[in-house]
Amino acid sequence: MNKTIRRTSVFVLILVLALLGRATWVQAYQGKALADDQKNRRKTIAQYAQPLGNIVVAGEPVTGSKRTEGTDLRYQRTYTDGELYAAVTGYSSQAYGATQLEGVYADVLDGTDDRLKSPLDAVTREQQKPGTVVTTIDPDVQKAAYEALGKKKGAAVAVDPATGRILAMVSTPSYDPSRIAGTSDGEAWQALTTDEDKPMVNRALRQPLPPGSTFKLVVAAAALEDGLYGSVDTATDSPSPYTLPGTRTVLRNENASAPCADATIRTALQYSCNNVFAKLAADLGQDKVRAMAEKFGFNDAELDVPVRAYASVYPSGMDRAQTALTGIGQFDVTATPLQMAMVSAAIANDGLLAAPHMVSEVVDSGGDPLTTFEDGDTRRIVSSSTAEQLRSAMRTVVERGTGGNAAVAGAEVGGKTGTAQHGENNSKTPYAWFTSYAKDPSTGKQVAVAVLIEDSGAARSEVSGNGLAAPVAQKMMAAALKQG
Repeated sequence: MNKTIRRTSVFVLILVLALLGRATWVQAYQGKALADDQKNRRKTIAQYAQPLGNIVVAGEPVTGSKRTEGTDLRYQRTYTDGELYAAVTGYSSQAYGATQLEGVYADVLDGTDDRLKSPLDAVTREQQKPGTVVTTIDPDVQKAAYEALGKKKGAAVAVDPATGRILAMVSTPSYDPSRIAGTSDGEAWQALTTDEDKPMVNRALRQPLPPGSTFKLVVAAAALEDGLYGSVDTATDSPSPYTLPGTRTVLRNENASAPCADATIRTALQYSCNNVFAKLAADLGQDKVRAMAEKFGFNDAELDVPVRAYASVYPSGMDRAQTALTGIGQFDVTATPLQMAMVSAAIANDGLLAAPHMVSEVVDSGGDPLTTFEDGDTRRIVSSSTAEQLRSAMRTVVERGTGGNAAVAGAEVGGKTGTAQHGENNSKTPYAWFTSYAKDPSTGKQVAVAVLIEDSGAARSEVSGNGLAAPVAQKMMAAALKQG
């Protein structure tokens, strides 16, 4: 063999080895990444090769699948009462991917999760029957929230304080996920994504807004836990009106005739006195208020229920005047309805916050659990004494104060209203809030809720937490307690 042929043979051998090495690398190390790549058509074909597993509410599926024609994607997702449950399910679209529970559990629902496979299936790569996602949602509470919100732009959340089970999660305006489930729904997708009301945004989890006076519950908790005041019935040192520290800006109360000067925390919650809570925040200082807010869940960027919620924010780096404004839920404080429901839930549950979750378990096709979420995974937020005092003061808000529209016959109900400024110099229609809890003394049932009305179409003068948000909360609490 001459030198040229020998060199050529060696070169060809090197090329063959390089190709074998590359093929081995791709199959052994990059195979899963390539298989999971959203641009890999085979992944989408596999996802919709069989009917998808279902998302279940109270034992009944709120999702389904239908056979398609003229496409290699054999099945398409369908939804029962799609608009009612969109904030829970999200969507599963052949063209646009999946969100919410559909996205979190996509592999379980399409049968590709490795936990669904037997050892033989892992070798043969045979696709298994899909699993099922079982939610904690109570259909009666969900429907009550959805119907009560109606055409308003807003959101509502209900939580079982003892277990952390999310009983309802609604965001309005809503949308029907069936409209975008296929491959030829571009027109519907364009309409939804360009709608100025943002129907595809889950306002319950993913649009933190200023919580207004509902945040006063957090400040009250901080003041009691710190010992700044020993009781909700101790008079505070709170001039009315109150001048923000280091400024000439006078902070006034919405009701000029309310007895807010040196008011007790109970009276200040009853009449929603801005002067009291602004001064409480300034006296405590931002670090102590932030510490209490964070115990309730603020500034948590990893709150999964199991859908990731956007962080509710208590800011840092403020001066005393800015800190005072946070005391009334303004400046840069933001919260989701889920977060404010968590505040009421912890107060209702004797100071213990149960981890919120809207899935109880994920099971395979045979009903065997793949994942189980424990109820009542709690952590202490405030002492039992502080929680009892805050419940008492919240009851005063409903029985004799600004939250009368939340009363449920035969039940113990406590709440807090909120009206948050919106826009520069409060130039836009304010946000209306209400957070509350209810207990049925005869059955022991309880619930905590939060309602946000972002826009109701009402005149600015008619916007209030009691007028707009409390009636929604009332319907939800009555449904949760199974009262009329």
